[in-house]
Amino acid sequence: MSFQVLQAIVVSAISWVLWKYFRQFLVSSPLDNIPGPPTSSWLYGNLKQVLNKNGWDFVQNLTDNYPGVVKLHGPFGHRMLYVFEPTALHRIVLKDQHIYEEPAWYIKFNNLRFGPGLLGTLGDHHRKQRKMLSPVFSINHMRRMIPIFDTVSRKLQKGIENIVHGHDGPVEVDMLPWMGRTALELIGQAGLGYSFDPLVSESPDEFAAAIKSFGCLGTPAFRAKLVDLFPHDGVQEVKRFIDTMHRRSVEIYREKVRALELGDKAVAKQVGEGKDIMSILMRANMAAAEQDRLPEKEVIAQISTFVVAAMDTTSNALAMTLMLLAERPDVQQKLREEILETFDDQDNFDYDKLVGLPFLDAVCRETLRLHAPVTQVFREARQDAILPLSRPIEGVDGKMIHEILVPKDTTVCVGILSANRSKAIWGEDAMEWKPERWLSPLPETVSEAKIPGVYSNLMTFMGGGRACIGFKFSQLEMKIVLCLLLAKFTFAPSGKKITWNLSNVRFPTVGANPKPSMPMMVGLYERKPQVGSMEG
Repeated sequence: MSFQVLQAIVVSAISWVLWKYFRQFLVSSPLDNIPGPPTSSWLYGNLKQVLNKNGWDFVQNLTDNYPGVVKLHGPFGHRMLYVFEPTALHRIVLKDQHIYEEPAWYIKFNNLRFGPGLLGTLGDHHRKQRKMLSPVFSINHMRRMIPIFDTVSRKLQKGIENIVHGHDGPVEVDMLPWMGRTALELIGQAGLGYSFDPLVSESPDEFAAAIKSFGCLGTPAFRAKLVDLFPHDGVQEVKRFIDTMHRRSVEIYREKVRALELGDKAVAKQVGEGKDIMSILMRANMAAAEQDRLPEKEVIAQISTFVVAAMDTTSNALAMTLMLLAERPDVQQKLREEILETFDDQDNFDYDKLVGLPFLDAVCRETLRLHAPVTQVFREARQDAILPLSRPIEGVDGKMIHEILVPKDTTVCVGILSANRSKAIWGEDAMEWKPERWLSPLPETVSEAKIPGVYSNLMTFMGGGRACIGFKFSQLEMKIVLCLLLAKFTFAPSGKKITWNLSNVRFPTVGANPKPSMPMMVGLYERKPQVGSMEG
């Protein structure tokens, strides 16, 4: 190959890279006419503000002062869109979801962390997995999991009672780790048919702690790359912990295969007695036609996906709910009374009665509206696309914009929290935590908006083909845990300043300590004698 030819190839390659990554600020764009906040950083753009742990004010500014579509500055001068306008969301999340896919970097990263599971696949591959998994999360299967949820949650109740019992009054308890351990054990038993944590002491066992601390760091391939880059003793220690998780995932899968091959008696001896999600999935996968069947590595990949996806989101939502109830003792008592009027402490839960508790449902919905665990998600336009608007917005040039041309490769930030808090949709009291709003008809603006979320006119669990597949599981978990905790304990603020940090999943800390924590004053609830035993 001549030098001239080689030079031409190098120049062409460099030109392509420059065009691919720098064309957004080298040429004009229809996004330039969309209003948005300024940025003081060419390197980070507004992304540093969107992702900052203290970035709540910035997100609220976008919610309050822009009409649902905002131009943001991305890293290196790239243009981004921040969207919470209902019609635009419907196009992104539902109608054109094949255009607005998860960013390539996100899919590659999840594939390295979890393997080719739900969070690490796209397109037809993802749809095939979801088709196999969706029936497993049906209401019918959720009913069968009630005894597992009940058993695990009563262990939580007993563990906290062991701390509180014997004290003259309320005692400080850090409820966050208890919520995390409970969420892990619930996804373990009800999701995987495996017990991670017996919940019998204040500290989890070593394996449960390893999962909580390091479980999101990924598969052996990812860890090998990490260790190559950082051959440090600390990283090696992390690798050993995570290798344990990977081996255990494979062991869980192998044990289930053996039990299914041996028949019903062997399955009945396992944790969950074959009613867990993975056992149901594996039976369905074995019975499926060959073209629909998931390969072994994809089934195993769902294990780590389920554990990581189900832990912090639900546990931190529960922690937030307890904090709000502690701050509002009147709401706490009203909810407690509703629970005790329906369930006696020793009763087994009935699914229909549980989901039929109106105030419990209202408390959960309102918490997930105002304090969604995940604040935003990112999408990437795979081709040029038109984004319609429900109402025209005024452009930078003063002209009205009725639809937006979104260029290929534009990063779109779906503003989950902004959609849930929009005063144009939810009214002037949108920023107030008011569970009672769900006990009467919602404003017409809510139904007219046609928010494309899979749950309660909210974007909390997203919508479309990438919606949270386990949102019914999460709801059941929240309700049973709250029922058992409020029937036995009272909750009050500890007096310590708790800060909720904006992150991939929001989390609380105390003071300057970066460690996630949420201390509360917990006391035993003394039931009035006239309440007596209630219907189960």
